[in-house]
Amino acid sequence: MPLHAAEALILRTYKLGEADRIVVFLTADRGKRRGVAKGARKPKSRFAGGLEPLTRGRVEYFERERRELVRLRYAEPICSPLLCRDASALAHAGYFAELIDEWSPEADPSDALFRLGAAAVEALAAGGPVERLARYFEYWLLRLQGVYPPLDRCGNCGGGLEAGARLSPGAGLLACPACEPAGAGAPLSGAAIAFLRAARSAAPGALEEIALEDRAGRELAAAHRLLIRTHLEKDLKSLRVVREMAGDSG
Repeated sequence: MPLHAAEALILRTYKLGEADRIVVFLTADRGKRRGVAKGARKPKSRFAGGLEPLTRGRVEYFERERRELVRLRYAEPICSPLLCRDASALAHAGYFAELIDEWSPEADPSDALFRLGAAAVEALAAGGPVERLARYFEYWLLRLQGVYPPLDRCGNCGGGLEAGARLSPGAGLLACPACEPAGAGAPLSGAAIAFLRAARSAAPGALEEIALEDRAGRELAAAHRLLIRTHLEKDLKSLRVVREMAGDSG
């Protein structure tokens, strides 16, 4: 029974029996795995504090041939969203973890996706701006999956987008106001486009230096929600929690 050791991002857990948990985690070298953490629900479990969503940690697990579930030996946290002690940040950690889980095929390594998640939890733990980090994370995850339209020019006429654009998820493009009539797609102002362009070359820890006014943030949240729903064909449970905390019922 081979023993594997790796850094991992915890994506979610659920109960198994009276004392155990099933753990879904992402590694950079072997992709998404599912494993059993024996005794994880006991008060003095060796897994205590290491299985929160989006926790980055060191894991060891045994893997048997032709068995879907591995057996976790331990999970030692390196960076945890619990460090931030902010309810909104914790809710967003669950949201980010669910997004990664939804877009990560089983056992298909993605170093870029792992690094995005690891950078996000470090930014949350450091007390970074949560809303800006959320829009940044959504943009980069959707970009890595190849579903975010190019930001440099109108997908129809090739013109600039400095005056704003409308996102059309079905067509997979951003269209300038001249090409996309009002009422069609999700509107993005020039300020929203400017934030995304800055996000292309910024690290999550530097988001305090990038302006994002409230209106532009709401535009991006709505546009990204539309893109995610279009491609996953559902709304995420964790997103409902985030929006309820923000008082957003729309």
